[in-house]
Amino acid sequence: MDAMIGFFRDGGNFMYVILVVFITGLAIIVERLLYILVKNRIDTPAFVTRVLELIRRGNVRQALELCRRSNAALPRILRGGLEEAAAGHEPGEVQQGFELASMIEIPKLEKRVQFLGAIANVATLMGLLGTIFGLISSFAAVANAPAAQKAILLTAGISTAMNTTAFGIIVAIPCMLAHSYMQERIKEITDEINVNVVRVYNRLVTKRG
Repeated sequence: MDAMIGFFRDGGNFMYVILVVFITGLAIIVERLLYILVKNRIDTPAFVTRVLELIRRGNVRQALELCRRSNAALPRILRGGLEEAAAGHEPGEVQQGFELASMIEIPKLEKRVQFLGAIANVATLMGLLGTIFGLISSFAAVANAPAAQKAILLTAGISTAMNTTAFGIIVAIPCMLAHSYMQERIKEITDEINVNVVRVYNRLVTKRG
């Protein structure tokens, strides 16, 4: 622990800036993981099968009530179209209901995820900037130092200056990994939503016909 504190302290003021960036990134990661993996957790095959079965039996309103019980993205999107169908509207209006709900719900999944990539870049750049300022300070410090001490002072100064680059990279790596994972997970959820919305819409149109 003392070594970590010393590492952080020796990096200079830029270490505090990078720490703030890290805390911001960590907060986004935790919040997005809870939203994507917890709030949107649903047994999709079982849920969609139940909705399709209710529609097949002509119980569109029961299917709508089933969707209203969940706050996950898929049920909320299905609810948009089922409300139109339950009101007896034409297939075109039902499709518009699905599309409008998708335009509202999908961005909620993607919200703030793009910031993680920016945070990773900022952390890396702040680390490099801290190193540059550290090197400038080191060279300035040894400019008037005795010749015998210049090499020692310069080596110590460079070692300290590199701390900010190391810390910046340490912050950037988990942010980049989280960004890539969330993008892939959101793509999977979106594809799953699109497929099942089409299935429900087709069942509604078939039942109506």
